[in-house]
Amino acid sequence: MEMRRICNGCRDGVDFEIPFTMAFQPIVDTDKGLAFAYEALIRGSSGEGALSVLSRVTEANRYSFDQACRVHAIESALTAGLMDTEARLSINFLPNAVYSPMACIQLTLRTAQAVGMPIDRLIFEFTENEQMGSPEHVASIIDTYKRIGFSVAIDDFGAGHSGLDMFARFVPDEIKLDMELVRGIDTDPRRRAIVRSVVSMCRELNTLLIAEGIETAAEAATLRDLGVRYHQGYWYAKPSIASLPPSRPDWRLR
Repeated sequence: MEMRRICNGCRDGVDFEIPFTMAFQPIVDTDKGLAFAYEALIRGSSGEGALSVLSRVTEANRYSFDQACRVHAIESALTAGLMDTEARLSINFLPNAVYSPMACIQLTLRTAQAVGMPIDRLIFEFTENEQMGSPEHVASIIDTYKRIGFSVAIDDFGAGHSGLDMFARFVPDEIKLDMELVRGIDTDPRRRAIVRSVVSMCRELNTLLIAEGIETAAEAATLRDLGVRYHQGYWYAKPSIASLPPSRPDWRLR
């Protein structure tokens, strides 16, 4: 009975009755000065913060919530003009809302096909702070998604105690540095030393590194000098409801 209820929730996401919308924030390729990807961020239907929706997600509706977010992110990105760019779409997902990786991805695949979204333009992010249950289950999700053709990213890397363990256990395509490692990095030699080591590790493991939460030109310049090419944060653009923030000339850092 429980599996049937979950399957119904995953089938189309219609059981999630709380209205919401999506905002988009660019992940900037500082070599090109263009968006490498846009992250889809949940917002309330009138633009309220993510907590206004996330605080109402429960055990009973998290499966339909996860499915509804994937569909809405893809459809909203297409409406906002994603296919007029070369950028990818990054979608957050809940590992605990995926009971069977192949079964639970079917709606996403159908939605992408219906709107003409190439599979290799989708990135799925999960956070190391997410309570994920079995690591073997998470590894199975990552392996399945990568075999399908998606990219997979670990968000908030360095925010929790298990970051390096997760990096050793899983094989992500990308990791996103937590903003606490980014904040004030231009004046903090310890943060610079840590990030320099992460840059070296990612280079050796062929993993794309993104710094998020960048708020100043000095932080951006310091991260660029340390070898971090991909940046995200308010210094580049704030999340924009149902639209893609336009590129700026100063996104290109040399």
